[in-house]
Amino acid sequence: MSDELNELKEAAERAKENKAMAPVSLTMAILAVLVATVSLLGHRAHTEEILMQTRATDQWAYYQAKNMRRNNLEALDDVLTALENTKAERAEQVQKHFHEEIDKYRDQQKDIQNEARGLEAEVGRASRRADRFDLGEVFLEIALVVTSITLLTDKRAYWYFGFVLAILGVISAASGFLAH
Repeated sequence: MSDELNELKEAAERAKENKAMAPVSLTMAILAVLVATVSLLGHRAHTEEILMQTRATDQWAYYQAKNMRRNNLEALDDVLTALENTKAERAEQVQKHFHEEIDKYRDQQKDIQNEARGLEAEVGRASRRADRFDLGEVFLEIALVVTSITLLTDKRAYWYFGFVLAILGVISAASGFLAH
C-alpha cells in the first residue's frame, strides 16, 4: 500500500507541473482507493473461508465420534449375542438398550453429515467470493500501474487502457458479491 501512496504523491507533483495530467492523477487516486477496498474484501472473504472450513472440520470430527460410539455399541451387541445363553433376560435388556443407542447414533449421524456437507458448500462459496475479490485486486493493481505509465510517457493510450483494466477489476470484485 505504501508503494501506491508514493506513486500518488509523485503523480500529484507531476500534475502540478502539467495540468493536462491532473485527470490521470485523479484516476490513480481513485484506483488506489479501489485497490485498498477490494484487497480488504478479499482478506475478509479468505478469513470467512477459513472459519467455515474449521466449522466443517469440527462437524466431521463430531460425525466420526458418533460413528465410533455406534461401532463400539455394535461390537458390544455382538458380544452379548454370543453370551445370550448365560443370562438371557438380562442380556436381552442390555441388547435392547444397545439397539436403541445404535439407532439413535445412526439418526444423529445423518443430521451431522448433512450439516457438515452444508458447511463444506459454504466453504466453496466463500472460496469463490475470495477468488473473485483477488482477481479484482489484480486487475486494479495493474490498472494503477498502467495508468501511472501515462505520467511517464504523456501518452493517453495508457490511461485509457488503465480504465479498461479498472473496469474489469471492478466487475470482477463486484461479482464476488454475487458468487454462489
